[in-house]
Amino acid sequence: MCWLCETLGVAPAGYYAWRQRPRSAQQQRRDTLLVEVRTIHAQFKARYGSPRIHAELMARGHDCCRNTVAKRMQKAGIAAKTTRKFRGTTTDSDHDMPVADNLLDRQFNPSQANEAWVADITCIPPCEGWLYLAAVEDLYA
Repeated sequence: MCWLCETLGVAPAGYYAWRQRPRSAQQQRRDTLLVEVRTIHAQFKARYGSPRIHAELMARGHDCCRNTVAKRMQKAGIAAKTTRKFRGTTTDSDHDMPVADNLLDRQFNPSQANEAWVADITCIPPCEGWLYLAAVEDLYA
């Protein structure tokens, strides 16, 4: 321990006196806050992150900052469970249905108009519901 005290430039007596001191009021408040954060986190099945836990703490009468809650959670290793983004499946390759013939057969340069058409559809997730975008194009153009 002496080499550590020398490196930090503190007297060994000062180090041991620091260890014997009671926790400061600020540290006691942080410990109490962490207990409440863990309680709320467990109560809501680990789904709440710092903004929601902060709101819940405020509703319960604890006056604290959202950044303080986030720091306490990060230092304690508390994090919200995240869900995977929804990815809809549109193709079922393992089916018994007949498969359409490949009429185009990768011939992408037709000799005249209205000889070969291609189409595609995609889903666009906006704020509400789903939007579907469909495009049809003549390969001659």
